[in-house]
Amino acid sequence: MNTVRPDLDQRRRQRRTRLLEVGIELLGAAENPAVSVRAACRAAGLTERYFYESFADRDTYIREVYEEVGERARTALVAAVEQASSGTELAELAIRAFVALVLDHPEAGRVLLLAPLREPTLGGRGLALAPNFVALVQAQLGAVDDPDERALRALGLVGALTSLFIGYLDGTVTVPRERLIRHCLDLMARTGHP
Repeated sequence: MNTVRPDLDQRRRQRRTRLLEVGIELLGAAENPAVSVRAACRAAGLTERYFYESFADRDTYIREVYEEVGERARTALVAAVEQASSGTELAELAIRAFVALVLDHPEAGRVLLLAPLREPTLGGRGLALAPNFVALVQAQLGAVDDPDERALRALGLVGALTSLFIGYLDGTVTVPRERLIRHCLDLMARTGHP
């Protein structure tokens, strides 16, 4: 039986994807995340040679893992926003999409929200992604006429929601999922009213 082997580029993409997935698990570990080239290769079942075909070094790897999770979050929020038929539905779908990302995949949530605080390589990465999320929120605050006020409210809301999700991930917030969602929606509703 003659089977067709995947071409070289496809195998490289598969190895890179596997290393990114492992990176999310390592960087998003609940306690003492330890990301090294050796740990990533061991967890992925690959040799260092394959690591270096995709990433220049550990720091590049960590930044790309973080960017991968940031892109997943942005994609989930944009998809949720596109499905909405009203402002109320939009807020709920966006919150539910983010809750699903953070609570159903806590390692991804920890990468997105906690890794910039505990991994020096990420330095200002969390701050670099924040404007994308602030812009998504700001676009939904059409009831606020003053653009400066709209920007302030969007930034404040993103900060408040970030703190809530960090609290959920680190165990200081222990309310049931639906209560967290309702609280987030209440914050959004209050922010949107002039």
